Formats: sequence, structure tokens, C-alpha cells
Amino acid sequence: MKKKKVICIGEALIDRIRNKSNQGFTDFLGGAPANVACALRKLKIDSIFIGSLGNDFNGKKFIKHLNELEVNLDFLQLDNDSSTRVVNVERDKFGDRFFSGFEESSHACFADEVLSKKLIQKEILNLEESFLETKYLVTGTILLSSPISAETILFILEQAKNFEVKIVIDLNWREVFWDHSSFSSIITKAARVDLIKSFLNHANVLKLAREEATLFFKDENPLLISQQLSNRPDVIITDGKNPITWYINGLQGITETLTTQKIVDTTGAGDAFLAGLISKLISSGYPSNELEIEDCIKFASVCGLLTCLGEGAIEQQPYYEKVNKFLGSLIS
Repeated sequence: MKKKKVICIGEALIDRIRNKSNQGFTDFLGGAPANVACALRKLKIDSIFIGSLGNDFNGKKFIKHLNELEVNLDFLQLDNDSSTRVVNVERDKFGDRFFSGFEESSHACFADEVLSKKLIQKEILNLEESFLETKYLVTGTILLSSPISAETILFILEQAKNFEVKIVIDLNWREVFWDHSSFSSIITKAARVDLIKSFLNHANVLKLAREEATLFFKDENPLLISQQLSNRPDVIITDGKNPITWYINGLQGITETLTTQKIVDTTGAGDAFLAGLISKLISSGYPSNELEIEDCIKFASVCGLLTCLGEGAIEQQPYYEKVNKFLGSLIS
């Protein structure tokens, strides 16, 4: 059986993005692993999302959209005692966003902080069946700020390895999540970095931003970063509109990105990039030379770029046909 599915584990939340006029805001569906799961479906790859949502208006809104995209929700958890997280997102004049905190909740914690290992264990046979068809498992590091969710993610990762599922980690450092967590706010920044860096040893593929490379590895060379981790993962370093550096399948290189003056909102661009990369790895096979690697990175870059041309992460993700049409226009 050829493995073609992707499991995405982690947070699904609401990005409350401040309007350009700074008068009011608009809510968009977000959360890196949920973004990747949705982007993959638009790129014709079957995806499964594992996460926890509040049994509230936002949670139900999310489920409706995930169902419309036919993301598999067999292992989604709906929690009555916590709320779907709402993240306040501000934007600078270039469209770059930053998280300024969270909307207050009447509950003690957010749903993504209570992803239950016990509920996953109840579904373990179904999960193992899914692993038989799964090529990649994608996760981030945000939920490590909650011991409950962290334990669950680690459990799933260990089970996945028994089925030779490749682990893809997007570092996605967001300190605000740690600062606001009742579980981890007392941990020093150095301890947070150490905890995350240890987790990265699970990766077969690691995606991170240039500033994350500097913070976690004191280096911006993808080969040297790979050598610091036990699995010697392939490493892809993004840097906004600047060139992407990579170490993939024993080869090292730099790929220029496409740019445009039409950037509206960069929210979710990295997630669309990652989905684009994974979709190419599945549809075209793992690249064995520089030309094939460049092809994968360029496809992924276009996925990221097109997502920046409108507001919100999931809504703006391009469908497979649009990406190919854009790439075709570059050749002609």
C-alpha cells in the first residue's frame, strides 16, 4: 500500500486580525497544524487533523469548515470545559503580523491545552489503521506549553514511528503562548528553548524561520543545524521574502523566493509553504537532486505567496490548479 495521507496534530484557533484602520477586527480560522491540514486538502492530499476544540460557536464553525474541505476529523476532540482559543493579531504596515495576546475566556484554560491522551488511547486501533496509509505526521511546538497536550503529542509520535511515519516539525516559536499558559508561564525562556530543542530530535524534516534558527541553534546553516539533532533531519529555513536555505537528502542549497507588492497579510504563509512542500514530496516522490529540490521549494513558495494576497490563513490558501497556473505563467 502506497502511503499518501498526512496527519496534522496541534492547535486550531481563531485569528482575530486587527483591521488596517485599527477600527475593529475580523475573525479568521487559524492555528498552524489546522492550516496545514486545510492547505493539503486544497492541494489534493488527504489529511487528518488531531486536536481539541471548545464545544462553542468557534469550535463548531471550525468543524463546519474542516468538513467542507473533507479534512478527516475522526480523532478531533470537543471539550465542554474549555473554549476555542482566540488570538489577537496585529499587523504592521508591511502586512507582517504579530500576536499580542488572547481574548479572555470564562474557562480556566483553552481547548488546545487539554488534548487528551486517554481519548486517543481509546481510538488507538483506528489510529494505527490510519498510520498504515500515512506518509507524514506534521506538528509544531506551541502545545508543548501545556503538559497535557505535550504528553498526548509525544504519545502519538511514538506510535507513528512504529509504522515508519516520517515526522515533520514546524518550530513555530510563539512565546506569547508560553507566557499566558497557567502551566508554563513560570518556566524561564532558556528552559522553554531547551524543552523545544529536545522535542526537535523527533524530526525527520524540520522547518523553521531564520530568527528561530538563531535563537535555538545559534546558527543559520541548515546542515549544521541538522547535525545538532539526533535524527539528522532535512532542514528548511525560511526568511520572509528573502531566499530559502535548505539541507535536503544530503544536498545543500539556496532558493530565491518570488515577491510581489500586493502582500496584504502574511498570516499562515509558512503553513501554506509547508503544505505545498509536503504535497510535492508525496506526489513527486522525495527529491534526489538539486533540480528536483528546487522544484519542490518553488512550488511551496508559490503556495505561501498566494496565501499572502488576501486576509486570513485558511481562506486565502490556493487550490492546486491555481498554484500550477501561477507557475505556468512564470514559464511563459
